[in-house]
Amino acid sequence: MKRKENTIKQINDCGPKFIRMLGGQLMDFDNDKKACTFEFNISKDFCHSVDIVQGGFVTAMLDAAMSHAIFICDHEIMNVSSLEIKTSYLAPTRAGKLRVEGWVIKQSYKTAFMESHLYNEDNELTATASSVAKLLRAPKQ
Repeated sequence: MKRKENTIKQINDCGPKFIRMLGGQLMDFDNDKKACTFEFNISKDFCHSVDIVQGGFVTAMLDAAMSHAIFICDHEIMNVSSLEIKTSYLAPTRAGKLRVEGWVIKQSYKTAFMESHLYNEDNELTATASSVAKLLRAPKQ
């Protein structure tokens, strides 16, 4: 368990700055399921219409969970480049505490298919995303 806690701390300390700007942090991951969970605490600074999170930020949170799911679970991967992302907005995502779950559906050597879900504080699903990404692996030694 200590190893998992250390991995979470390292990812939160060294992750992309935009995740911290959005009040985000990795909360958990599951290597067997190739999945991870993030929590974001979004301020109204990222909103329009008073408290509705702008769609680009919603997609960024969904994408972060998907890409981290594959990074965490496959240590050979050095880069994940999105080839396609589709976001579905099911209900307004409002400022506050949000949970985002991301996971890998299928993975080959060079490509991954991923999905993610975003939930509000009331555990209501407000947005989903699916992605196809190109994987760049570390050179073989």
